[in-house]
Amino acid sequence: MSVAAPEISAVTLGEEAITVEQFVAVARHGARLEFDATYVDRVRKSRALVERFLAENRLVYGVTTGFGDNVTEVIAPADAERLQRNIVRSHAVSVGEPLPVEIVRAIALMELVGLGEGFSGIRFETLELIRRMLNAGVTPHVPGEGSVGYLAPEAHMALVLLGEGRAWYGDQLLPGAEALTRIGERPTPLACKEGLSLTNGTHSVTAIAVLAAHDAAVAATTADVAASLSVQALKGTVRAYDARIQERKRHPEQAAVAENLRRLTESSAISAEFLDHRLQDGLSLRAVPQMHGGAKRALAQAREVIVEELHSVGDNPVIHPEGEDGVALSGANCDSTYVGIQADTMVNAMTVLAKVSERRTDRMVNSNFSELPPFLVRQQPGLNSGYMIAQYTAAALTMELRGMAVPASADNVTTSANQEDAVSNAYLAALKAYRATRKLAYVIAIELMCATQALDLLAPLSPSPAAEALRARIRETVPTVDEDRVFHTDIEHIAELVRSGEALRVVEGVVGALHR
Repeated sequence: MSVAAPEISAVTLGEEAITVEQFVAVARHGARLEFDATYVDRVRKSRALVERFLAENRLVYGVTTGFGDNVTEVIAPADAERLQRNIVRSHAVSVGEPLPVEIVRAIALMELVGLGEGFSGIRFETLELIRRMLNAGVTPHVPGEGSVGYLAPEAHMALVLLGEGRAWYGDQLLPGAEALTRIGERPTPLACKEGLSLTNGTHSVTAIAVLAAHDAAVAATTADVAASLSVQALKGTVRAYDARIQERKRHPEQAAVAENLRRLTESSAISAEFLDHRLQDGLSLRAVPQMHGGAKRALAQAREVIVEELHSVGDNPVIHPEGEDGVALSGANCDSTYVGIQADTMVNAMTVLAKVSERRTDRMVNSNFSELPPFLVRQQPGLNSGYMIAQYTAAALTMELRGMAVPASADNVTTSANQEDAVSNAYLAALKAYRATRKLAYVIAIELMCATQALDLLAPLSPSPAAEALRARIRETVPTVDEDRVFHTDIEHIAELVRSGEALRVVEGVVGALHR
């Protein structure tokens, strides 16, 4: 797994399955998206089946019948297009602040991935318009609240295809039709089943969860890095990371974290000086392999399930070819429970990483534990507050994460006149996971900020080469603290190093690739 994907400039959908890193490259970094011949062929073949169903007036949910609980009400072929338009308009009811651009781009990409598998019956021309919008930077304005699993956010996106709704083009928010005109495109009517396919399924939930899984993995490995700086700053003993201890547990993630810590603290004059300073340290230092390892196991398992969904067909009905004909199979592949449960798990795992990071930060600012000046301020403690309140921020963020760790996927509200009597609530779970990654990045950034200052205070004893490299990178934008200043900007600078993967790239440039 690569740390980030800005180096991927183009991604092709078709014969090869898309990777998480390619997905992030398109959604976040603007990599160009293309289709290969395999993609085009399977989409066109699936569409031909839907056209046949319509011509023969077969009873197919969402194609020749009404949508929602009135699934047996037959729709005349002449009204097929009107039905799809009505689905989109009536479903565009999400509210609140708009989703970030990268999430909307991710959902659009997920629609192209899932609907392009050739089991949804959507027209190639419709998918091609979505692709051109992605490549040209037209992003629908999507209110982000009020979904039990899908439908409403996707409908706001589909409005733009009709020339309705609103969309961003650059920094301008424009009417949908005008946004399309700016890139030389025109609105398109939605043919039979297209409104249903564009609003139905696991697209939004999976897209958000992919971003969250990627960011959580980066944060989790960066948490190992932060811990390695903190254990040096706190004069902790690295004996707790001895490979012989880890061998007695059957968890490979624990051994991997311990090895990361050994490599990250290797050749540290500080660690050598204080190897026997204490018989054993507090658990936030001593149990890093166990705690980080447990969180990483959960994140890895969640990512595995989310990638399975990324490569799945989440539409309903599924248009399945059979010889020269085919059949529309109504089921529940549109349910997002798999992803919802794993998104909840990710939040739980990230909360564990945050709570132990915050405890290390607290030890560094507390002179009773750190054996350093109170709140890590060089001059006149009391007159200067130093990092006292930065620790408050880490504590508050950790409490916010604990509140978010209440599982969303266990909740339920009946919808659609009891036709949908159990819902996944996975949209909320995925959004929480996405937001949790940002909070965790801040908690880790605060730990890195405090550890860097503590290492400065331990001079002339030097930290490990890996820690020294990261300290130097942080000091490019965050000076040593001699007296109080506004620390908000410092935290933001370091948080960006965490989120972008730059902090990992710096240390891996010294010790090689770390275990993820």
